[in-house]
Amino acid sequence: MIELDNRTDKNYNFALLEQIADALSEQEIELILTDNSEIAEINREFRNIDKPTDVLSFPSDPFPGAPLGSIVISVDKVDEIASSLGHSVDHELALLFIHGMLHLMGYDHEVDNGEMRLRESELIEQFQLPKSLIVRTLEE
Repeated sequence: MIELDNRTDKNYNFALLEQIADALSEQEIELILTDNSEIAEINREFRNIDKPTDVLSFPSDPFPGAPLGSIVISVDKVDEIASSLGHSVDHELALLFIHGMLHLMGYDHEVDNGEMRLRESELIEQFQLPKSLIVRTLEE
């Protein structure tokens, strides 16, 4: 189940995101949709990187009944990336949501041996989504 905090005026296919969340976890997920300005502040505060990014994930501390964590997505980046890659904003949001979910589940493409990219690729096929940047990078 997704607890949605939409801080924008954008609306998306949230049913697709619920399907993805249900396929990956029984735990609740907080999804925050924001703009480049706010995500840049969050990125600066938590990662010491002073610029906007597309998606951030914050796993919860495990305890009985705890949510899996929080995913923050910039709708400005959703629009930019969808336009540059030529697919819908709903698909881009789903791709970023998958990426965030996998991080919440403990995957980390920066240090693993391709496990996150493989799982992401499987989910992209399962939900009939366009290839993400990570999967495209693998093929180059």
